[in-house]
Amino acid sequence: MNKMTALLRPPLSAPGNTAPNRGLHGHRLEGSLSRAVAAEAVGTLVLVLAITAAAVAATLARPIAGVPYASLAVPAAGGLALAALVASLGPVSGAHLNPAVTLGLASSRRFPWSRVPAYTAAQFAGAIVGTAITWALYGEQARTLAGLGASYPAAGVSVGRVLGAEAVGTFLLVLVITAVATDSRVSANVTALAIGSALAAAILITGPVSGAGLNPVRAIGPMILNGRFTDWWAYLIAPVLAGILAVLVYDRWFRSEAGPLLVPEPD
Repeated sequence: MNKMTALLRPPLSAPGNTAPNRGLHGHRLEGSLSRAVAAEAVGTLVLVLAITAAAVAATLARPIAGVPYASLAVPAAGGLALAALVASLGPVSGAHLNPAVTLGLASSRRFPWSRVPAYTAAQFAGAIVGTAITWALYGEQARTLAGLGASYPAAGVSVGRVLGAEAVGTFLLVLVITAVATDSRVSANVTALAIGSALAAAILITGPVSGAGLNPVRAIGPMILNGRFTDWWAYLIAPVLAGILAVLVYDRWFRSEAGPLLVPEPD
């Protein structure tokens, strides 16, 4: 029976060479699944902590070495945190940190389906713990006044507009991730910066409409601890479908050569 493993298509300059167990960012994924899952949990924790803490601090107008944070602190915190995490945890897990990324890649056979449940569970766990740390750092007002930085529709925004905003923002983010992390034409030196910048831009675009979830665990994790689940299903469905579409669009129209694909090993 054939086994499935992630392989990077060999470069044209070295026919026949293969590099097994390649992750999202072209790194060779070394070590066990448990280490990769731990990296996803810790990375998602840090990402959600950075975003929710900035959002709570801005809402509570907490002064930080001068004037309080403004709303621009949220995309800055998210973008910088994601860039740092991609650079540091990419070699361990691929630094997905988002089920929309994991499912998008798996749907195009660029990530093994066998790892999807463990990755998504780790991402949800990390998001909940990251939110809990924000709650602990900022006290009860973080929940009662700032909603733990959870993503909710702006006043007067319909669920249809939430779906549209989350889909557009996640499509932008995952399209950039797919381009810079899986296409050999793109320099690895720009990967972390490009992905962090894409998240910051997506938050700026969608934040005033939907609160910029752009990641099911970033949106729903804080909702769980906050106890308020307004349109939660939209923050789950829209990013996942947009992530899958972004990978398919890039593979269909923009890619010149294949990145990591799942191909069968010989018996």
